[in-house]
Amino acid sequence: MLRRIALLAVLLGTPLAAQQPPARQPAPAPRRGAPQDSGRARTLGSDTTRNRRAANQDTAGTSGAGPGGGAPNDSAGGGERGGGPLAGMRLRAIGPAMISGRISDLAVHPRDRKTWYIGVAAGGVWKTTNAGTTWTPVFDAQSSYSIGTVVIDPKNPNVVWVGTGENNAQRAVNYGDGVYKSVDAGRTWTNVGLRESEHVGKIVIDPRNSDVVYVAAQGPLSVKGGDRGLYKTTDGGRTWKQVLPGGTWAGVSDVVLDPRNPDVLLATTWQRVRRTYGYIAGGPESGVWRSTDGGATWKRSQAGLPNDELGRVGLAVSPVNPDVVYAILEAANDRGGFYRSRDGGVTWERMSDYNTTGLYYGEIFPDPVDVDRVYAVDVRNMVTEDGGRTFRPVGERDKHVDNHVIWIDPADVDHLLIGCDGGLYESFDRGQTYKYFANLPLGQFYRVDTDTATFYHVYGGTQDNNSVGGLSRTRSSAGVTNAEWFVTAGGDGFVSRVDPQDPSTVYAESQHGNMQRFDLKTGESVNIVPQPEPGEPGLRWYWDSPMIVSPHKHTRLYFAAQRLYRSEDRGDSWTPVSPDLSRGIDRDKLRLMDRVWSIDAVARNTSSSFFGAIVAVAESPLKEGQLWIGTDDGTIQVSDDGGAHWSKTERFPGVPDTTQVARITPSRHDARTAYAAFDNHMSGDYKPYVLKTTDLGRTWTPIAGNLPQRGTVYVVIDDPKDANILYAGTEFGLFFTRDGGATWTRLRGGLPTIQVRDLAIQERDDDLVVATFGRSFYVLDDLAPLRALTREVAAREGALLPIRRAPLYVQSNTFAGGTNGTQGSGFFAAPNPPFGAVIPYYLRTEIRTRRAQRQAAERALARRGADVFPPSWDSLRVEDREEAPAIVLTVTDAAGKVVRRLTGPAQAGVQRVVWDLRWAGPTAPNAGAQRGGGGGEEGDEGGPRGGGAGPLVVPGAYRVAIAKRVDGVETPLGTPQTVEVYMLDKDATPRAAAVLAFQQRVTDLQRAVAGASAYAGELSTRVQALERAVRETPGADAKVAGDVRALSSQLRDLREAFTGDPTIARRQEPTPPSLLGRVGIMAQGTRSLGAPTATQRRQYDIVAADFAKVLGQLRSLATTDLARVETAAEAAGVPWTPGRMPEWRANP
Repeated sequence: MLRRIALLAVLLGTPLAAQQPPARQPAPAPRRGAPQDSGRARTLGSDTTRNRRAANQDTAGTSGAGPGGGAPNDSAGGGERGGGPLAGMRLRAIGPAMISGRISDLAVHPRDRKTWYIGVAAGGVWKTTNAGTTWTPVFDAQSSYSIGTVVIDPKNPNVVWVGTGENNAQRAVNYGDGVYKSVDAGRTWTNVGLRESEHVGKIVIDPRNSDVVYVAAQGPLSVKGGDRGLYKTTDGGRTWKQVLPGGTWAGVSDVVLDPRNPDVLLATTWQRVRRTYGYIAGGPESGVWRSTDGGATWKRSQAGLPNDELGRVGLAVSPVNPDVVYAILEAANDRGGFYRSRDGGVTWERMSDYNTTGLYYGEIFPDPVDVDRVYAVDVRNMVTEDGGRTFRPVGERDKHVDNHVIWIDPADVDHLLIGCDGGLYESFDRGQTYKYFANLPLGQFYRVDTDTATFYHVYGGTQDNNSVGGLSRTRSSAGVTNAEWFVTAGGDGFVSRVDPQDPSTVYAESQHGNMQRFDLKTGESVNIVPQPEPGEPGLRWYWDSPMIVSPHKHTRLYFAAQRLYRSEDRGDSWTPVSPDLSRGIDRDKLRLMDRVWSIDAVARNTSSSFFGAIVAVAESPLKEGQLWIGTDDGTIQVSDDGGAHWSKTERFPGVPDTTQVARITPSRHDARTAYAAFDNHMSGDYKPYVLKTTDLGRTWTPIAGNLPQRGTVYVVIDDPKDANILYAGTEFGLFFTRDGGATWTRLRGGLPTIQVRDLAIQERDDDLVVATFGRSFYVLDDLAPLRALTREVAAREGALLPIRRAPLYVQSNTFAGGTNGTQGSGFFAAPNPPFGAVIPYYLRTEIRTRRAQRQAAERALARRGADVFPPSWDSLRVEDREEAPAIVLTVTDAAGKVVRRLTGPAQAGVQRVVWDLRWAGPTAPNAGAQRGGGGGEEGDEGGPRGGGAGPLVVPGAYRVAIAKRVDGVETPLGTPQTVEVYMLDKDATPRAAAVLAFQQRVTDLQRAVAGASAYAGELSTRVQALERAVRETPGADAKVAGDVRALSSQLRDLREAFTGDPTIARRQEPTPPSLLGRVGIMAQGTRSLGAPTATQRRQYDIVAADFAKVLGQLRSLATTDLARVETAAEAAGVPWTPGRMPEWRANP
């Protein structure tokens, strides 16, 4: 209860002390108990992909948030299984999966080769039990999402170890919070320590003893300290001991052991640092080390290796001959290469100068049957078959490049699994051909934009997977499939912008300012990058260079390197509107790892952006020419005259000097107000920096409030309708504030722990579109309920919230035979919003049954150690007979006629129920259904299916009222709301009232015919039972038997009128249409918006005439003939049969 009060207080903007993450605690013992089920019923939910439903349904974990990883005021109560006030407002994953994301590691079950785990560099851990046909994300509720390594215990495959924090060092790398362990095959997880390792290079399990585990902790990438080195546990992760220190700046990147004698270990230390302005990939602390006593003592294994400073070193022990160890390494002065040891790592020989880029690759994988065959991950996978003397490409045809992990099937070495920047691939011919798994939506999106199409498109650029666009929803019941997505530009994708007046024009950027103008109608792409004039310095394009379309003129663009450019003609020509706006800092004079390094340092500044660039650009939507820029060296500058003059701010309260500006957002409500987010994570500073100015940037005020202290803010935007509401995307999720930043609430429903890199509001539909860095796009459909849930509303017992206008159209079926048709279980389809009107409502507290109230009171007594006495039998009897409480939603038309009655859950918080825009159907809904028809199959996004669908309503305004039903008594709650139903297709023939009137007559007739047919079936059952009973009754009157046979024959004739002549049909000949057959034809018209066909009208006339006769005969048979025969049977002492009331009199 106290937690709910706190959540509501934050939700409503009540000032609370900022909640800090918990202090570090000793790692808890791994949980071994069975996982708990939440028992939460959901009315409207959202899966990441529909194919997840086939297997591995559980996605929860038990581990608490790491230091600062969990957010205060979590709307979902701390995880997927929570139930906070906003848990019902679930985000909807829309993909795509036609592109995927970086796979950093994978593990295959040693005894079940269909069970795999993949570790995603930014996207958690996913599991399949059917070789990739379906997947389940099993790490979503943990406090980290970046994975460096995943390992299965070979002795007990239910034990899975995960090292968080990607084990690379490129500019787009994410950190973790230590080592996790699962003892139930990924169902639940426990963080077992090394929380400050940030990047885990490898985990190795002693094959003799599963409790002995080694962890290669690389340590923080941008600062010294943390948990770095080689750590060992001998008790399954309860305690850890550092057995090999890395150094001040080095950690341990790789570790291998001799499977014959696991006390023989080889480990590599790697000294590296990355900052905004530079990168060094080696130094004197890097090296190769060997131990023969389980890590108790170590010697540097240097013989034969370069004497130059080393960078990253990757190791591999041959499974064929463990005396053979391979190493691939970077070194200064081009002394890196591929090395081999024949004595278990004591000495080394250089086999070739082949090497990879250590910051992104640096790992090798030995073949399990050929000692001389070794694979090296690289831009293109390479393989040697002569022990490293020569390498050749494995083959990348029809496959994405930039590889990170290879699994070689020990039972069939031609069978490979390969994880790369583009996702997961499988080969059965050692790299000649590949299968791509197009059901893993792992896109690492940097930016997002939307257009204004009827069903709007979402655009964005991804890390190494192009720039893409696709529909946010479709007309099809299949949802958003991969076919709805398309590429707009190649390379690493960043900014995507859509011309607001010409949605066929899309601007898409790849790395370092490579901007294209793409024409969706023709497919033509034009490069539109500004160029310096002769004598001007080269342009310092940032990795993710900012570009905007002016909100005041759709052909005007702004694009920035170290100076800002403007184009008035969609990028055909450019004019600089600023000088160099950076501070002009010489990065070659800046210290890295406590000193300035030589130009020949290992991999110096590799994969680093040019320093001294503009990284954020914005124009006020309220004042034309009011321009804002932010730089990577920590300045914000504003021009109020289109760039003629600039004012600069270099110091911001609470923000370290030179902290990079992540985003600037001018207010939509006040021309002097703007918001800024700062990103200092490349200095090892993960604090949230969000500031606000109300005087054109002269002064700034921090508004980070109670945001978690460990979680960079990448974007902040303001709500278009409420100036006090802001939305923020952070390292670990999505937040909003309704009080201008004093207090923040996490929006977690449907969204895993993931970096939120960018946000956009599609204003017409009032949707919040979320670009995640590792889980593609999400949409929070309809922001109106969030705005409406003010403190005043939340104090009420319950309330209907505003209902978004609902489009009226007929859903199409892309595939026959169900949502995915016959495409197989691996077919990717992200859910549409449910068809119809989504009705949100709020309950302050759950309406509980008497049993639930009693049990809660008993639990409270038990917690106090008090006696818990059983209730009386009468009380229990009342509980057993109690009708479950429910929320009742009543939809009426303009004339006050009830169109539909829907029921919803009585849980606390915001809930959403869907009305499918239809009148009540001709048949009753399934037992327990909470929706009214058309909602989808059980477990689908629309909830349980109701009865047969009635006709669609006509466009117009409909009134929705809410009531609570307790003990069968309905009590109104709050004020009714109005929902507007409008025609989606503006050029379509309007839906006429006359058409609806005919469809309602059809529905009435359908109800009667279907009911009469079913009743005839019930009568047939009664007569058949009676016929058997009469035959088995000794001395039964022959007349009774004859009457029963006559009734049976009459019923067959009547049932054939309903269903057709089985004698003819059984012999494969055409039969005249039956009543139900004609009803089926005419009822097809009730699913349409348009007028019925002449054929459908004719079927109605025929059925109406014929059914009247049949119904009369059926009624006569039931009420007269059957009653008479049953009375006679009772008098004859025939055994009881269904439908008869027995007679009995006490003997005198």
